[in-house]
Amino acid sequence: MSTPTLADKAILILAGAGFAVKILWWVAVLVLVLWLIGFVARPKGSSGRWYRW
Repeated sequence: MSTPTLADKAILILAGAGFAVKILWWVAVLVLVLWLIGFVARPKGSSGRWYRW
């Protein structure tokens, strides 16, 4: 069995980076949806801010 070449290592690194970016996109979409739900479902009697900071 031969040792992995530089091209093989580059392919593995790029595939791993692509997978990580895909995961981050899904996380970003989930956070956006949760933010929109919180924005729409905020209490009407408050000062307009549903967060505490």
